[in-house]
Amino acid sequence: MKTITFKITGMHCASCAIKNEKSLKKIEGVMSAVVNYALNSATVEYDELRVQEMQIHKAIQKNGYTVEMDHADHNETTGGHHHLSGADDVKKTKIKALIAIMLALPTLIIAMGKLTFGPEILGEPLSMWIESLLGTITVIVIGWQFHRGMVKQALHASANMDTLISVGTLSAVIFSWWNVVIGAETRYFETGAVIAALILLGKFFEARSRGQASEAIEKLLKLGAKTARRIMNGVEEDIPIEEVKIGDILLVKPGEKIPTDSVVVSGESAIDESMLTGESVPVDKKIDDQVFGATVNTNGALTIKAVKIGNETVLAQIVKMVSDAQTQKAPIQKLADSISGIFVPVVIVLAIITGIVWYVISGSIEPALVNAVAVLVIACPCALGLATPTAIMVGTGRGAGLGILIKNGESLERAKRIDAVMFDKTGTLTVGKPVVTDIIFVETSRGDVSDETRQRHVSTERDLLQIAASVEALSEHPLAQAVVNKAKEMSAEIFSAQNFQAISGKGVQAVVDGKMVLIGTMTFMTDNSIDATSIESQKSVLESQAKTVFIVALDSVVIGLIAVADTIKEDAKEAVEMLKKMHIDPVMITGDNQKTAQAIANQLGITNVRAEVLPQDKAREVKALQEQGKKVAFVGDGINDAPALVQADLGIAMGTGTDIAIEAGNIVLVKGDPRKAVEALRLAHATFRGIQQNLFWAFVYNIIGIPLAALGFLNPIIAGGAMAFSSVSVVLNSLRLKRVKL
Repeated sequence: MKTITFKITGMHCASCAIKNEKSLKKIEGVMSAVVNYALNSATVEYDELRVQEMQIHKAIQKNGYTVEMDHADHNETTGGHHHLSGADDVKKTKIKALIAIMLALPTLIIAMGKLTFGPEILGEPLSMWIESLLGTITVIVIGWQFHRGMVKQALHASANMDTLISVGTLSAVIFSWWNVVIGAETRYFETGAVIAALILLGKFFEARSRGQASEAIEKLLKLGAKTARRIMNGVEEDIPIEEVKIGDILLVKPGEKIPTDSVVVSGESAIDESMLTGESVPVDKKIDDQVFGATVNTNGALTIKAVKIGNETVLAQIVKMVSDAQTQKAPIQKLADSISGIFVPVVIVLAIITGIVWYVISGSIEPALVNAVAVLVIACPCALGLATPTAIMVGTGRGAGLGILIKNGESLERAKRIDAVMFDKTGTLTVGKPVVTDIIFVETSRGDVSDETRQRHVSTERDLLQIAASVEALSEHPLAQAVVNKAKEMSAEIFSAQNFQAISGKGVQAVVDGKMVLIGTMTFMTDNSIDATSIESQKSVLESQAKTVFIVALDSVVIGLIAVADTIKEDAKEAVEMLKKMHIDPVMITGDNQKTAQAIANQLGITNVRAEVLPQDKAREVKALQEQGKKVAFVGDGINDAPALVQADLGIAMGTGTDIAIEAGNIVLVKGDPRKAVEALRLAHATFRGIQQNLFWAFVYNIIGIPLAALGFLNPIIAGGAMAFSSVSVVLNSLRLKRVKL
């Protein structure tokens, strides 16, 4: 299977996109095809053994449109298939609109003011010839794109928006010239000219607005570094980013962009990762930490080793994911597409009926022509075609800037219906890495422990940690590593230990400075005839807070406790509160025992807890919640979360997690912040609401406008203006998503 994306030029309305999409889907060997009117693009998945790419192109060309393939080598940070020709389109439409307005304005002034001036030429004053020539030039020359499009469609026995505009404006001009020839007074040069000018002006605003809607991709594309400073054989050299290879050693000075995804080899600095995560606070980096391409080194110099280049970088993946999302349609668009597919032929039939009825009623060609033209130019299939994709473009673009990657339009619809969010505890609500939370030093009065020993080893909590870390440094257990890390953090010296022994499930022991140190459970202490009853109450309190507690004994005397826990993420409680305000039920799922799970849930304010759940049973728990009538979002970051992410109505994968979890999720959070999951839901709600508003106004506009025009209540000029700006209003409404508060 292969997927290609290419640009289609010549599409001027939703019916064009629908026609091309239907043609592509009819090709044997094409698995799926999506034609996006807002992006003027098509994305096709096909079987290379059954159909060739050229056949796909020909299907579009047979419909009268042009295929433009992007032949650029998609490397570095392009991440795919986004076209940057929007600025050229805006410039061209702006020039056309300005020329049309300059020509149509004097035509309108002469006609509406009934001005007569200048010498007579062939029996008509100069003013009439100026009006007729300027009007004709505006309609035929400046508006040539509409007539060319109409002819192309006619040759293929089809019609689109170009057909409506071309027939409407040409009818006005041809009828006017006929009246000039026969000497009749009624002429509509200004009508045709102003309609063409207004529609071209609308096209300009539409192009500019659509450019703003899709600017997120262009901004992302511009973020990547263009050069890198490579160190080879002790010599620094600046090279193009394309020449960087995996394993290259690169130097990044303060204020410079990280060239590509790398690991810090030497140096320390703070990195501005706001372009990836949406968070403005720089992140501290040291040796062995990961840094990502296009992020900014704020202070210290860093030496880094490239680990990912080109399309494998995080930025490239983000660009690709956002670009893919913008080419897809939301299911809600299906109704609009169905109507758009037959819209133009129906409008043409209505215009013909309108003309006939008015001619029969009035006995005159003039009202028949005027009202038929009004029906043609008031109809706007563009608004229907832009309703969904523009909102998706802005919504996904806004999300990308916040570190929220929405994979497709369907995800937006799913997110709108969510009423329960299930968090996998480890790595989502908690840090996923144990840390020392409490160090409690216990004074001892044992006579056989000398004052000198106490003074030397256990005078303070820091000394207690120092003794414990000296033993735990020889253990490979993650909890032991947490103790060692805490000692390093407090700059406590770690002593050399001998005769280290680990007793499975109980604890460890070793000799430090000639003294026996034991660290472990209450059972471990009892087995070694050590009385630990004095610290039982303190131990119970810590354990009730979901902490793992080590008892530390020196020379058979308990000298303290050290508690270790997977701590709650800083913003997890706030995320839970935000969900409750949205009337969404937060649920926590974990493999921890019920007591530990409940303790963490109490701290977070979560009442719905699923504890002691095996990794393979997470999907079953999601399904059980769904069977209660809930629409469930699952938030996770591990390999064992993938089935649950798929089972859920909406899978939200933490970008800090594994690739398989990210692949399974409908929405990916670049930063492992639980608040981002809430922001993603809020963004989805706002985007889907924007889509609904767009479709509502697009339907209402046509439902009200066409009958009014047919009944003779709309002047063709007003109808043309309304048609021109209906599409713009839809895009402008979508652009409001850029400012919506999350």
